Amino acid sequence: MKGAFPRRAGMDKEGGNSRDADASRSDLRLAILSRGPRLYSTRRLVEEARKRGLDPYVADPMKFSLFVADGRIDVLHNGEPFNFDAVIPRIGHSITKHGVAVLRHLEQLGIWTANSGVGILQSRDKLHASQILARNRLPVPRTTYVRDIIDVETAVDFVGGLPVVIKVTQGTQGQGVFLRHTLRESKNLVQGLLLTGRAVLVQEYIAESHGKDIRALVVGDRVVASMRRKARGREFRSNYHLNGTVEKVDLLPEYEEAACRAARVLGLHVAGVDLLEAEDGPLVLEVNSSPGLEGIEKASGVNVAGAIIDYVMNETEFSEVDLDQLLRTVPGSGVLSLQIRNHPNVVGKRLASLFKSGAEIPVFALSRDNALIWNPSDEIQLRWDDILVCYGELTKLRASLRQAILDVPSDAFTVEDREGSNA
Repeated sequence: MKGAFPRRAGMDKEGGNSRDADASRSDLRLAILSRGPRLYSTRRLVEEARKRGLDPYVADPMKFSLFVADGRIDVLHNGEPFNFDAVIPRIGHSITKHGVAVLRHLEQLGIWTANSGVGILQSRDKLHASQILARNRLPVPRTTYVRDIIDVETAVDFVGGLPVVIKVTQGTQGQGVFLRHTLRESKNLVQGLLLTGRAVLVQEYIAESHGKDIRALVVGDRVVASMRRKARGREFRSNYHLNGTVEKVDLLPEYEEAACRAARVLGLHVAGVDLLEAEDGPLVLEVNSSPGLEGIEKASGVNVAGAIIDYVMNETEFSEVDLDQLLRTVPGSGVLSLQIRNHPNVVGKRLASLFKSGAEIPVFALSRDNALIWNPSDEIQLRWDDILVCYGELTKLRASLRQAILDVPSDAFTVEDREGSNA
């Protein structure tokens, strides 16, 4: 029939998965999105999957056909139905846009993905990644986004003076990263990059970490392997693909925490997090959504590919949900957030004091100190960096929150508040 969608095997008439929900994970239908089936990382993932009784399929991201019509979507690969439960994306920088489009399509079909399209995009843009990391209080090198040569001198001053690291916002394996020691050299390089249409960052140079960094491989919520990378000769970039050397390293707790948090806030479950060893502790340099496995497996002696496959097999029963998108399926309803720092008049107030007595409080979560407090107590006191997350009918919710921040009763302070203000 003209315009009909391709039929996906394993799907019932209602679009549900006909595979027995109680079946062993050994029947998991796993695909690895990769253009290089002979690459070390792809081969290792296939090898470890087969050891666990799986029959993985390596799918070239460039050979997908995506279908959208009449409230339905579907997909073909090489002209055949794509009947898989989970995918591990190994999407190269050169095909990021197309690869993410495919991944988003698979996500909409309910196929589990080790990394989301959003997570990959956020990590690939160095400026965006730095913005997210800094907003979530992760330590990063001081960085400036430069759009004109006249801004270079100001940028150099902001990041702590010369020498400086100059890099493009999109790049991999050390490409597009330069070290410059004079202002003239910096201006000439920035001008050349801008003329080629590149977006340019000027970044703080960490002298004590010259020519070396730490790569932490995060899978799920833990670091499964780590290594120190060192540059050869006068090269300051330590990437393994630039002939750098690698060695095993035991991470301190603060380095493990920084790596896991960086991957989490960028929305990645499998990530290579690059850390600089600064005098005051770790600095998150970059987060890679498709980390190479060869160097770190050889340096650490850890079966990283096996850890990734184990994670996939354990987690495919569950899928993450974009809560805001889900709740917006109810007409007129949705999620709003209120950043307390933008309303200093309510700092120190009790949550209950923001709303009329007896009124239902629409706050279902409070973000504080890099953690979420679900269904917070009415008596909890608001702090400067708190973020209230509220759900409800949007028109009423906006009106209620506007009223709350404009009309806070004088008795909203606790006795401790008054004592503190008189101290």
